Amino acid sequence: MLNRFTADYLDTLANADFRPTPKVAGRLSSYDGLLMEAIGLTLPVGTVCRVGDQVEAEVIGFRNGRTILMNLGGPAPLLPKTCVRPVGPPGEAEVGEALLGRVVDGAGKPIDGLGPIRGADRWPLAGKLQGPLDRGRVLEPLDVGVRAINGLLTVGQGQRIGIMAGSGVGKSVLLGMMVRAAKADVVVIGLIGERSREVADFLDTKVAGEARARSVVVAVPANHSPVLRIRGALRTHAIAEAFRAQGKRVLLIMDSLTRVAHAGREIGLALGEPASARGYPPSAIAMLPNLIERAGADAHGTGSITAIYTVLADGDDGNDPVVDSARSILDGHIVLSRALAERGVYPAIDVGPSVSRVMTDIVPKGHQLAARQLRRHLATYEENRDLVLMGAYRAGADAAIDAAIAHHGAITDYVRQDHDEVVSLDTATAELVAVFGQ
Repeated sequence: MLNRFTADYLDTLANADFRPTPKVAGRLSSYDGLLMEAIGLTLPVGTVCRVGDQVEAEVIGFRNGRTILMNLGGPAPLLPKTCVRPVGPPGEAEVGEALLGRVVDGAGKPIDGLGPIRGADRWPLAGKLQGPLDRGRVLEPLDVGVRAINGLLTVGQGQRIGIMAGSGVGKSVLLGMMVRAAKADVVVIGLIGERSREVADFLDTKVAGEARARSVVVAVPANHSPVLRIRGALRTHAIAEAFRAQGKRVLLIMDSLTRVAHAGREIGLALGEPASARGYPPSAIAMLPNLIERAGADAHGTGSITAIYTVLADGDDGNDPVVDSARSILDGHIVLSRALAERGVYPAIDVGPSVSRVMTDIVPKGHQLAARQLRRHLATYEENRDLVLMGAYRAGADAAIDAAIAHHGAITDYVRQDHDEVVSLDTATAELVAVFGQ
C-alpha cells in the first residue's frame, strides 16, 4: 500500500504539466462596520472573499496599495489581521429554466425554502455587451391588462418604461396588476431595497398562482448591504438576458431603480467620491444607463426584454436627479399623481405628463387619434378647472371647454380600474375609440 502511494505521488511530481497552485490570502487591516481594508491581496473588483470563517465581502476598489472590500452581510465580530481569502470569481449569475418559480437573494442563494437550485446555466453579471445595431425596433404591443396603459400609454415588446411617483401612491399595486395580466413568456422581478414585509406581501398577493410558475424573483430588502442591492439589480438583468437569448418574451420589473441609486450613493460616498447632485456622487447616476440599456429587443432573434422600473420621486419632486436621469434614458414614463390618489382614482395615472415614446409605432392611426382627443379634453379641463369649480365659467362661452367638461366623467372612468380587474388591449382600444374616436 505504502509503495503504491509513494509511486503515485512520485509520478505526479514527475509530470511535466504539474504546477503547484498557491492559495492567495491576505490580512484584514481595518474595518469600520461598512468598509474593510486588506493587505497582501491583489484581486479584481467584484471578487467575493471570505473574511474569517463566516463573513463574506466583495472587492470594490483599491487605496494606497490596500484592497477595499464591502461587507455582504450584517455586523461581523472580526479581529485585526483576520485572514481574507477569495472564494469566487467576479461576475457570474445562475440563470435558466431551473429558476422559474424560485426566489433568490442578491447572492443568488434560494430563500424560498424549496432547496438548492440544480441544473442552472451561467451568465455574466455585467451582461454581454451589445452594439446599437444589435437592438431591434419596438414594433409589437404588449398587453399589460391595465386599461389606461393599454389605451393611452401602449407598451411595446422591448420597451423600457418607468413608473414615477412619490411614496405611497400605488406603484407596487400597479406593478402587481401588470404582472398578473402581462402576455409574456417569463416575468423576472427584482425587489431591490424594499421593506421585508413588502417582499412577502408582493409574493403572496401579486405573484401568486399561474404568474408564480413563470416568474423569477430576486429579493434584496433595504436592510441588506448596498453591494448586495446592486448585485441583486445586476442579477435580475442577467437572468432576463439569458431568457431573451433563448428567444423568449421577457417582462422585467424592478422595484425600485431609486433604491439601486441609493446603494450606489452609499458605496461612492464610502469610497470618498465627492457628492454632487443632491448628495449623489457621479458614479451613482452613471450606473443607471449601464443598467437600463441592458433591456430591449434583440435584432438577431425573437427574444425581447420589456422593462418596467419604478422610480421613487423623493418629496414628489419630478426634478430629482434619479427621476430626471431615468426619464432621459427610458422609452417612456408613467407618472402617478398623489392628487388623483387622494380623490380615490386608482391607478392614479396622471395622463398629461405621462408618455410612451413608441406608441405611434405600434398602434393603428384610429387608436392614436382617439388617445390624442382624450388628452386634449383632459388638458383643457385641467387648465380651466378652477374656473369651473368656482362657477365662474358660463356654459356655451367656449366649445372646447364645454366638450372637456362633458367628457371629464368618461375620462375618469376610463383611467379608474380595480386592482383585481384585467382589461385586455383590444377591449381598452375599443372603449377608447368608441368614446373619443372621430
